[in-house]
Amino acid sequence: MLDAVVVGAGPNGLTAAVELARRGFSVAVFEARDTVGGGARTEELTLPGFRHDPCAAAHPLGINSPAFRALPLERYGLEWLHAELPMAHPFTDGSAAVLSRSVAETAASFGPRDAGTYRRLVEPFLPKWDTLVHDFMSLPRTALPRDPVTLARFGLAGLPPSTWLTSRFRDERAKTLFAGLVGHVMAPLSGFATGAIGLVFALAAHARGWPVARGGSQSISDALAAYLKDLGGEIHTDYEVKRLDDLPPARAYVFDTSPTALAKIAGFGDYYANYRYGAGVFKVDYALDGPVPWTAKEARTAGTVQIGADSTEIGTALRAASRENRAPERPFMITVQPSIVDPTRAPAGKQVFWAYGHVPSGWTGDLTDALERQLERFAPGFRDRVLARATAGPPELAARNANYVGGDIGTGAVSGLQILLRPKLSLSPYGTPHPAVFICSSATPPGPGVHGMSGHNAAKAVWRRLRQS
Repeated sequence: MLDAVVVGAGPNGLTAAVELARRGFSVAVFEARDTVGGGARTEELTLPGFRHDPCAAAHPLGINSPAFRALPLERYGLEWLHAELPMAHPFTDGSAAVLSRSVAETAASFGPRDAGTYRRLVEPFLPKWDTLVHDFMSLPRTALPRDPVTLARFGLAGLPPSTWLTSRFRDERAKTLFAGLVGHVMAPLSGFATGAIGLVFALAAHARGWPVARGGSQSISDALAAYLKDLGGEIHTDYEVKRLDDLPPARAYVFDTSPTALAKIAGFGDYYANYRYGAGVFKVDYALDGPVPWTAKEARTAGTVQIGADSTEIGTALRAASRENRAPERPFMITVQPSIVDPTRAPAGKQVFWAYGHVPSGWTGDLTDALERQLERFAPGFRDRVLARATAGPPELAARNANYVGGDIGTGAVSGLQILLRPKLSLSPYGTPHPAVFICSSATPPGPGVHGMSGHNAAKAVWRRLRQS
């Protein structure tokens, strides 16, 4: 009998398996698709030689993850590549605010009236970032805080809505960039704890950047899988699990799935009936015949580029998708340009480009034209660079990855108390009604992102159970 079976070979499932195997437990992973990866994959979606990330592309939480940093993933081929700027936010006048590794450079891009405010906001946390991120990503009860005072100070700054936090800024440049940071998790700007979301992304950039993985996000999953195999773990692909009886006998079962899927497989009925899924996304992967012709020079050297004219436009787009059940006319966009630091992703002289905007859950329309009209505002002539495009709305995203219910790439709404207390109001979020069944997906704390911490935290709950039995 195996000690543990993991269902789903995304970053969280693989991390959970690795953590258990490192402690001497026998582990097998079962994945429905023919390759590992989940939200960290790389595929030729457009033309031969153009390698795209269908899901996550830039990894500020990955390089800062306490779980990943504790594993020898570099020995298994993972290499982080850094653009000159982690992120840029261009404006229609050709200028840009930036998120730089340097706090001073970032602050200066906001203008003299907000530079000091920004520095006072982030600088107190940076010297204690490693401890803070460990404490923040280990909530609610997987470890005692190492620095409860700093964590409490962070909570005071971040638990109010981001609109309260950005009210400290006097000009639009800082407000807009910060609104875009919150938009990465598709949360309305006025929501509970959205200030913390923006702060985490900003601090992550200053601490270690917003890199891409050489060769694509698949490199993260492949490194985890290779390490797991060296530890004696097994991985079975092309193995769809529809009920617990489909799996071999084990002392514990760990699911890197949505709560909805777990309830169906394990027969939990309406146990997760109150779990909420959020807005979806409409994503386009581009093969380009050259770099994006950004008007703002800063955007040409940034790994990630946020698109939204001002904080009002961003807020309107987020509300339309998440609360008004309509596609925004001017969508807020997140774009990534891996080719500026990784020439292996496209043929010589060509580039891959990654972009998405928010849409209502399950939306079946086509947002391509609206996205490209937005891009043309900040990069005139963009459409002339397009060689091919691969589009995916909520139905296509959900078909590729069953965790993306309704196209929700966060596997659950990041709003209200569900920001922190997911998938249920519980101090043991990784446990389920069955004492031998656990959940480790992005539906559990600390939530979305390719960081493995949900898997890491769930593994702690599992090995405590295994030691007791």
